[in-house]
Amino acid sequence: MQNILVLGDYSYSSWSLRGWLLFDRWGIDVSTRMIDFFEDASVGARLADLPPARTVPTWVTPEGTVIWDSLAIAEELASRFPDRGYWPADPAARAVARSLSAEMHSGFTTLRSDCPMNLRVAYRDVPVSDALAADLARLETIWSFARGRFGVDGPWLCGDYSIADAFYAPVAARTAGYGLPVSETAQAYVDAHLSDPSFVKWRAMGLAEGADLPWYAKDFPQVAWPGPSGD
Repeated sequence: MQNILVLGDYSYSSWSLRGWLLFDRWGIDVSTRMIDFFEDASVGARLADLPPARTVPTWVTPEGTVIWDSLAIAEELASRFPDRGYWPADPAARAVARSLSAEMHSGFTTLRSDCPMNLRVAYRDVPVSDALAADLARLETIWSFARGRFGVDGPWLCGDYSIADAFYAPVAARTAGYGLPVSETAQAYVDAHLSDPSFVKWRAMGLAEGADLPWYAKDFPQVAWPGPSGD
């Protein structure tokens, strides 16, 4: 058997982006199965053949094990491929990368709700509530800490690209897509994601496949996408 990764819509499913990056960025062979967000049936109903999964991404391993949480997928890949560098080799950097990933996995609820990922459009003049500003301030704090201590020689948080960076890729997309105000240091990290070949590939697949989902649209002025594949 082969690895199978069940994904949601490329343009809108932030968790699917994380899951897919964990394979593509590290060169792990995987076949994909798409769940169309435009269909009426729930995602959980369309995963009924893969119990107990009910969300995307879901990874079906070659031996048939179903792993239905992105952080669990990340940890299992790191365990199965210990030489691929999913986590930093340095213990201190690895601990920080794990903390960063866990905080992304459980936090930033206002950023998620106010700025759902949409890789088909970009906006300007987006209002920033106090709660959203607090999420952005927290990102500034943890990104600056990690890059200042471990990432000074490159664009990523804890040295080489790690699980932590895969987890923050959709945050970078949200920051760019909604034109959110961030510092020069944070913007450099966002720009690194927008230029990352795997991210560019994912966005291109989303533009080529799937429908515009009107419930993701926002009533803000639109601008060209800020990354290298801007339109």
